[in-house]
Amino acid sequence: MARAVVPVLGGLLVLALIAGFTWAIAAFISGGGSDTSERFARTTFPIGNVENLAEIVEADGPLLFPELGTAIGTRSIVVDHTGDVPADGWRVYWAYPADRDPSCVVEQVPGTADFIDCDGRTIDVADLSPPDEGVFPTVEDRTTLIIDLRGATTP
Repeated sequence: MARAVVPVLGGLLVLALIAGFTWAIAAFISGGGSDTSERFARTTFPIGNVENLAEIVEADGPLLFPELGTAIGTRSIVVDHTGDVPADGWRVYWAYPADRDPSCVVEQVPGTADFIDCDGRTIDVADLSPPDEGVFPTVEDRTTLIIDLRGATTP
């Protein structure tokens, strides 16, 4: 009897310890609450070196970043640069036309500043939807471009 019951009880105890440890780690990571945090949903999106990015935008058109943390494209953005100074002139747009809703996600025509919307229209980057007040590009230390998405994550 002891040879049959003790190993089964020992196995159940080990499984209970593993489940408890997993729950404790998950509770620690989530901070014990249901609010979003930087651990799960970043409020800033670092893109890269402004000099390199400005050259890429000049040669190939604006940068399209689809589906930042979503599967339906509601946080897809387009980053554009104007001017000769790499640290200045950055603009961000939502990746849908200003006269449509967020479900009309655009596709970029490769190597241009043109986009095709859900109706098949060709539109310019300036025709895209401007961001909310809490979404904007920031240049950190005049070298790194970061997109601040706090306005997209704040209810």
